[in-house]
Amino acid sequence: MATASTTTPLKPFLGNPIEICVVTKDYKRTIAGLNALAIGPWRAYTFTPANTTNQTYYGQSSAFTMKVCFADFGAAGSSHQDGRTSTPTHSHGQSGDPAPMVYEVIQPISGANIFQDFLDAHGEGIHHIAYDCNDMPFAERIRAFEARGWRFAQGGSWMGRNHFAFFVEDGPVDRTGTCFETVSFPADWDYAEPETWFPSRTA
Repeated sequence: MATASTTTPLKPFLGNPIEICVVTKDYKRTIAGLNALAIGPWRAYTFTPANTTNQTYYGQSSAFTMKVCFADFGAAGSSHQDGRTSTPTHSHGQSGDPAPMVYEVIQPISGANIFQDFLDAHGEGIHHIAYDCNDMPFAERIRAFEARGWRFAQGGSWMGRNHFAFFVEDGPVDRTGTCFETVSFPADWDYAEPETWFPSRTA
């Protein structure tokens, strides 16, 4: 017998895709390979319990650490003479244009996390796509995913301001075989200077 979720059209809520992520065992190897395809330069950070609050794993507190690297997607950033690109703010312009797309590479280091789960089950590869959910309030995004049968698998707040939440399908059958993320940025968000750049920036 058909359920309401299979017969009643649901209001779209995902909004604009803003990020695509690869999970790896070795972030340096992976970003070097992507850089060979002219994807870069890369900004590398370490997310830790010290700089990432509200860390959760399937509803439980989880002190996780991971390397997280970002690169502008295509022409999202403007070029500099040294080959760098400007860091996108992720905020929507007054014209309503969507935030620029970003590439992400994650290497889990410690703590219970869905990225290590993915490596253990599938090996390295594309893990998730992130959406802005049309900038709806963050708590509403979580409720919208859960109302559609998706489970809040991992979450946190980088620098206390960049809120992120990952969702997997909750049920005996994973119909999509993937993970979805939503990310919330304050209007004035810009990335801090990274721990390292790859390739290294010229002096």
